[in-house]
Amino acid sequence: MIEIDLEEEKKEIIRRYRKLLRHAKPILKDGDAKFIKKAFYLSMEAHKDMRRKSGEPYIYHPLEVAQICVSEIGLGTTSIVSALLHDVVEDTEVSLTDIEKGYGVKVRKIIDGLTKISGVFEQGSSQQAENFRKMLLTLSEDVRVILIKLADRLHNMRTLGSMPRDKQLKIANETIYLYAPLAHRLGLYAIKSELEDLYLKYTDREAYVHIANKINATKDARNKFIRNFIKPIKEELNSQSFNYEIKGRPKSIHSINNKMRKQNVPFEEVYDLFAIRIIVDTEMEQEKAACWQVYSIVTDYYQPNPDRLRDWINIPKANGYESLHTTVMSGKGQWVEVQIRTRRMDEIAEKGYAAHWKYKESKNPDADKGLEMWIGKVREILEQNDASAIEFVDDFRSNLFQEEVFAFTPKGDLITLPNGATALDFAFDIHTEVGARCLGAKVNQKLVPLNYVLKNGDQIEILTSKKQRPNEDWLKYVVSSKAKSSIKESLKEEKKQFAAEGREVVKRKLKQLKIPFSQETIEQLTAHFEVKTPTDLFYLIGKGKIDHSLIKKFNEKKEKEHKYRRVSDAKGMQSQIKKVREKDYDLLLIGEDMDVVDYKFAKCCNPIPGDDVFGFVTVNDGIKIHRTTCPNAAELLSNYGYRVVKAKWTSSQDNSFLAGLHIIGTDRIGLINDISSIISGELKVNMRSITINTEGGIFEGEIQLYVSDTHHVDQLIEKLEQVQGVVSVTRDS
Repeated sequence: MIEIDLEEEKKEIIRRYRKLLRHAKPILKDGDAKFIKKAFYLSMEAHKDMRRKSGEPYIYHPLEVAQICVSEIGLGTTSIVSALLHDVVEDTEVSLTDIEKGYGVKVRKIIDGLTKISGVFEQGSSQQAENFRKMLLTLSEDVRVILIKLADRLHNMRTLGSMPRDKQLKIANETIYLYAPLAHRLGLYAIKSELEDLYLKYTDREAYVHIANKINATKDARNKFIRNFIKPIKEELNSQSFNYEIKGRPKSIHSINNKMRKQNVPFEEVYDLFAIRIIVDTEMEQEKAACWQVYSIVTDYYQPNPDRLRDWINIPKANGYESLHTTVMSGKGQWVEVQIRTRRMDEIAEKGYAAHWKYKESKNPDADKGLEMWIGKVREILEQNDASAIEFVDDFRSNLFQEEVFAFTPKGDLITLPNGATALDFAFDIHTEVGARCLGAKVNQKLVPLNYVLKNGDQIEILTSKKQRPNEDWLKYVVSSKAKSSIKESLKEEKKQFAAEGREVVKRKLKQLKIPFSQETIEQLTAHFEVKTPTDLFYLIGKGKIDHSLIKKFNEKKEKEHKYRRVSDAKGMQSQIKKVREKDYDLLLIGEDMDVVDYKFAKCCNPIPGDDVFGFVTVNDGIKIHRTTCPNAAELLSNYGYRVVKAKWTSSQDNSFLAGLHIIGTDRIGLINDISSIISGELKVNMRSITINTEGGIFEGEIQLYVSDTHHVDQLIEKLEQVQGVVSVTRDS
């Protein structure tokens, strides 16, 4: 039986390998097929005794990653070889030197960038953040590292079902926090959407299944609507001899879910559930004219919303995205988003960075200018950034998903910055020195302060002074990574000087008090003055913000001083948490051994029994329990996955947990009485508070009440929605 299975597996491996070669055939040059074959056999040999969590042979994974690189990103031979070998150095005896000998320097560098960092990490650092930083550092040499990593992450997300629950949460949240924004920034919209949908599938399955079923159930009606909507447009395009293709598809499940949550509406009330895309085949010189001609045809038949026109053809997004978007009113009174673009623009929108190379040598030299500028900025940030890995990742990430604002220099040069950027961001974008000496700016000939927020089309002249220096307040005025890292760098230099002076003051003071200037004493002083690090302590004393005479008082209270204990990881916490057993009424089992231990509920998401939850080991506050849908989950699980512990509810007992409900409806006499009689009378629930505001016949209310579990909340919501006048009832996140 096993022999037959193994034979079938071998056949399947060869089938997948041949499929890969078939898709790669159009881009292969002489000798490429042999090069790929050599990498495939090395990978197969290196991974021969390894299996994935699903039980499948491990070789399926590198083959599928290579397949994604070819079919979905459009990469070439070097990337295929690197994808096939991307795990061999990390998981097997093969070294980077072996890779270089067999496959060259380029492949070696790519695989080095993809190989996780091994070794001991400093306390409080994050391995995930360090790995992400290492991968990004290779961007200065080869962007293919990032693209292969995205392919690797996409396949891992597609096969996440076989992983244990805590790993699913960690990988899914890391994906939404770092990899989906990165795919967005590199213009890989199809991959970005799929990563977001898969994230939702594993963190909030109920919402995912609900929306997927709704999309499926409305498929026939939607197709009929699309056919009727595009009929007059098709007739007109045919009559004008356009070569075109029209696609109609629903928005991603993740984006629909976001709209439902933000607007607090059901699926049926999300007004732009799908988009129509019109793709025109035309010569590059005719692209702009063709797209605006199609726009004119669409708006001849349907009324456009003037606030929803987006022209990314004349000014493409920083990731190279070009398209014309408009939202029009259909004959049935429904808003429809229409995207108009050419075949070249569509390929770049789907395959992002890789597609630019195809057009780089074309008649349009600016085809990839925006993306090259962005990568140039990233390289600049990478070269000057020596912040902690987590700080670096947060800074970098904050610039990934933002829309852009376009402004001009006095000479008319276009500068693209993240939305919300200020005059100070603009100054740093021109040059670090200009930013550091910036006093203010003239916007459209009018004087404005440093924190003036730029608007599209502003023309900006920066005013400088040799006496000006960055200060900590400047960090509140900027949003771009370049400005933030430059200001921090400048402040660091200043901090070093004050810290050196402060260190000497502490040394002298301790000598007077006959206390040794030791590591232990400094740690006790740091804890006593409630600062994070000894450097912070020396800086504050050097700057005069902490009076050095207070060191004497520290000495007097030394015996009573509370010493902070730092927790390095979840396993190290186990011995500590077992000592503090909770009383009989605990409802949570925590950790690998599913013990009953001390914990607190996180106030950011207020979990209650029945919620899908995880435990997070804090530095000073024990274990905090969060809902998997908590707004902070992505950051915690991405940067501090090693501090996450499993948490699982046992059978519910007679305990009450505070939950909040948000109610919207039309106002009428006796409404509050009806609501409170259902809560207190019919369902015997204790209310803590009720606040209801009415305006123009509409009421909106917040109710805080005590419930036993999620089933209890669902029952309550169902009953309240039946009250006359109540439009919607949702639980506060």
